[in-house]
Amino acid sequence: MTPDPIPDGPEQTPETAATVLRYHLCWKHRDLDGVMALYHPDIHYNDFFQNRVLHLDQLREYVRVSMPREADEDIVHSDRIRVDGCTAFIQYQVTLRGGEGLVAFQSSEAITVRDGLIWRVNEYASLVRAPSQAPGHNDLRPAVSRLGLSPRQLSFMAQDLEQYFRHQQPYLDPELDLQCVARESGYSRNQISYLLNQVLGQSFYRYVNQARLQHLLTSLEASTTVARVDELAFAAGFNSLSAFYKCFRQHTGLSPKAYVKQNSLRART
Repeated sequence: MTPDPIPDGPEQTPETAATVLRYHLCWKHRDLDGVMALYHPDIHYNDFFQNRVLHLDQLREYVRVSMPREADEDIVHSDRIRVDGCTAFIQYQVTLRGGEGLVAFQSSEAITVRDGLIWRVNEYASLVRAPSQAPGHNDLRPAVSRLGLSPRQLSFMAQDLEQYFRHQQPYLDPELDLQCVARESGYSRNQISYLLNQVLGQSFYRYVNQARLQHLLTSLEASTTVARVDELAFAAGFNSLSAFYKCFRQHTGLSPKAYVKQNSLRART
């Protein structure tokens, strides 16, 4: 059943402004219950960053992981609230602490008010990097997730993924794919992809091949006999020698043959 049209004349502007101002203040004071109390039972929260719609029963956790909590985390509204009838527009930047420092995202929202409550939200967010870092420090920093994961959870997720690869060694399967890793590690495919690409700064296959290469190098060091490197590459999960040679040279700066020769010379001295 289609709801009745919302009154949208100038007379609605004061009610809209008051509701959205309370919403703004609840975010500013980190009042999760206050934010939730302002949502209409039939709210549709459109997160265009992840192309999904959230309803009231999904919003509490979504808001919780997006809301600053620590002393150095913050939310700053970058423009005054603009109101026209039953719709308001707000812009802000949220700064949260990730695993390697403070990160932030810019966001703008178009908010529709119905019966004194927030009935529709259209959110447009974009990721930004940390504003400052030590000279020479790696520029890769965890990005804020809009997949139901806070920066702290992203840190735990990265640790979970590392432990899964170390203990289960899924990379030994040459047919390993992203869907399999997501299923076995307990996360969604989108979450794993987001972690690798936006937080760790590498593709899935680069991450997997680095694990395979580390396994091969460990095997080389532990071997008491002369082993064919190509055979070790296939045993480590590489399904292409060209991919193996490229990965090997990127990691060691040497060809496999030169690396083995160098290690043999070191062993004799």
